[in-house]
Amino acid sequence: MARRVRVFAFSAATVLATTALVSGALTPSAEALVAQAQSITASEKRQGAEVHPKLLEEFGGAYQVPQTSYVVQVGKGIAVQSGLGNARDDFTVTLLNSPVNNAFAIPGGYVYVTRQLLALMNDEAELAGVLGHEVGHVAARHSEKRQRASQRNSILGVLGQIGAAVLLGDTAAGQLGQQVFGTGTQLLTLKYSRKQEEEADDLGVRYLSSAGYDPRALSSMLASLAAQQAIDTRSQGGDARSVPAWASTHPDPARRVTRAATVASRFNGTQRNRDVFLSRLDGLLYGDDPKQGLVQGREFLHPELGLKFAVPQGYAMQNGTSAVSISGQSAQAQFSMAPFTGDLTRYVEQAFRSIGGNQQLAYGQIQRTTVNGLPAAYATARVTADRRTVDVTVFAYSFGNDRAYHFAAVTPAGQSNPFTPMYQSVRRLTGTEASAIRPRRLRVVGVQRGDTVQSLAGRMAFDDLKVERFLALNGLPANAQLTPGQKIKIVTY
Repeated sequence: MARRVRVFAFSAATVLATTALVSGALTPSAEALVAQAQSITASEKRQGAEVHPKLLEEFGGAYQVPQTSYVVQVGKGIAVQSGLGNARDDFTVTLLNSPVNNAFAIPGGYVYVTRQLLALMNDEAELAGVLGHEVGHVAARHSEKRQRASQRNSILGVLGQIGAAVLLGDTAAGQLGQQVFGTGTQLLTLKYSRKQEEEADDLGVRYLSSAGYDPRALSSMLASLAAQQAIDTRSQGGDARSVPAWASTHPDPARRVTRAATVASRFNGTQRNRDVFLSRLDGLLYGDDPKQGLVQGREFLHPELGLKFAVPQGYAMQNGTSAVSISGQSAQAQFSMAPFTGDLTRYVEQAFRSIGGNQQLAYGQIQRTTVNGLPAAYATARVTADRRTVDVTVFAYSFGNDRAYHFAAVTPAGQSNPFTPMYQSVRRLTGTEASAIRPRRLRVVGVQRGDTVQSLAGRMAFDDLKVERFLALNGLPANAQLTPGQKIKIVTY
């Protein structure tokens, strides 16, 4: 969450999915899609242009670093293989400042990859393969098919992805949900079907080959992703991070490795560009960006804003550029900021007006309190729509005369508020805590004589699973033998 006053961010699903192991030829539908490739329409361009800034806001914004131009170059090069556009400039490729393994594309020629997923790759062909898969979804018009299937759900379908579907309907309460949590991109990024994933895999492999890349790159990237997914599963424990990675909506990439390799055997291409890729990767920010705040276990810490809070067990966090989203099975909330004149009562009133939009919310008396030395105010409105009733709570905190932050939460009506411990956990970050927060960086180093997997893994800036993280990061098997001069990646402070 950056130091900005913006509307609430929202959660969106992402990329890649499960497919079964099948024989090696392209699916008949994928063959047909190659023959029927259509250019980007004016309607798709308008749709993409509308959603693009919302996606940037949700996923940390565009990451403007030396690596950006390289990613854009590779992305446009693979996208043009799809036949969607006649020129590379028909596509907008964005490197996102997000600490999650994620990539996606939307109609209109917009293609995205996060810096975290970029760090997991080991050559240029893997980058091209990931983006080619995503462009394949757009070339096949998969999002249009998903949108048609989900139109009847409206905002209910959007909020249902993060647990509120049991609470909100699709009319008045749905409008409330749109005001609180936003909407617009999730209908473009819903889960793909198995058939659609097979088609996108096949198209991605074909694009790799036509661009001269080794078509096996998609398979090797999926193997690294499967290894990283296993590490995330083992290490999360009490971690509340919401990981909208490939594996979140399209689970088990391990099952896709063999199929992608088999399909690739039908195509030609050898280019991997490993050395060039690794040289461009050196110095990349890894994990959370302290400027946007960090998720550590169940706590959110923001050194620049000087605050922290903790979410309840079983709830997940997703950090955007302007808000932190908290979601669970039956309730959800967001933490953000708004203009503040020094009067917390007015601040809470304005928050309810912003949430309600055209619907005036009848909230109770605004209560004043103190939370960990911070002046605070809160109130709750009960909202009934579509025969469903929910409680909407605004809980605000003053951090001085010019700064205030607040939670906006939707919970089951009349029940004990599951977020009460979270409301009471907000406090200032101490100087010691803030100074202890250091960013991690990806470093590319050469293997020296005597180096081993264990010795190099020992340099990884993690407290657990160092060897496993090192192997996944470098796409290496458990029995890997290193050779002097070999280039490898490590994560350091």
